[in-house]
Amino acid sequence: MVNISDLDPTASPLDYYGAELRRCREAAGLKQAQLGDIIYCTGSLIGQIETTRRVPTRDFSERLDAALGTDGQFGRLVGLVLRSQLPSWFQAYAEMEARAEYISTYQAQVVYGLLQTEEYARAVLATGLPSNLEDLVAARMERQRILRRERPPMVWVVLDEAALYRPIGGREVMRNQLQHLLSINEQRWTRLQVLPFAAGEHASLIGSFNTLRFDGDPDIVYTEDLISGHMTANPDTVRESALRYAQLQAAALSVEESAALIVRVMEERYGHQPEHGQRAVA
Repeated sequence: MVNISDLDPTASPLDYYGAELRRCREAAGLKQAQLGDIIYCTGSLIGQIETTRRVPTRDFSERLDAALGTDGQFGRLVGLVLRSQLPSWFQAYAEMEARAEYISTYQAQVVYGLLQTEEYARAVLATGLPSNLEDLVAARMERQRILRRERPPMVWVVLDEAALYRPIGGREVMRNQLQHLLSINEQRWTRLQVLPFAAGEHASLIGSFNTLRFDGDPDIVYTEDLISGHMTANPDTVRESALRYAQLQAAALSVEESAALIVRVMEERYGHQPEHGQRAVA
């Protein structure tokens, strides 16, 4: 068992969070069980987080701030903690993604991570047989907070039609995921186009890629292979990706046609119709 006195707060965001939790709890004169009663959890959970055996959630952190009067300290820390749970090769990309002004992506197999529902994300991430699945799911949901900022990035997604038909997580999960995609175009800063099977051969048969655009910094192109990801700001690569993405957008259905296709797939493949009055277009 890890002893809190053995932890080095500088070792990781999780170690720092645990050390700060203990410090603030003791400063408030509370035992673990007493704090647990206040924020509706067990004292054991408090102890596990203080000793880094459990990763805190955002809800837990916000309840801590309210109970301890820490002015949002743990709510700010938990973002760093959750990001640290991402694979080491992905963390640098997540940091750049959070800074981007514009994100464009072509996804050949699955829904883009920023647009995934929690259940869909869990099913996707489980394919890697991780030992910390719930932590990875929480980290993916945390990434999506950039879309709810006061000034979110512009996100443009071209999604291969194949992703609509692949029943990840089962019928109910897919119904909810496609329903979520229908709501995407109602948001001012996010747009979705579907690249239909009828497009045939296209500009990115080689696979998925993302481009991040910044205010004052070079664009970055991101790709993944079987076990890791790769970022580059090479001007030739950025130029080539921009050309290919323009071709993908031209070959894809319009935003309105894409929404109509998603509705049709929901009805025909997953046995679901949108709620009464819901629009099938942007």
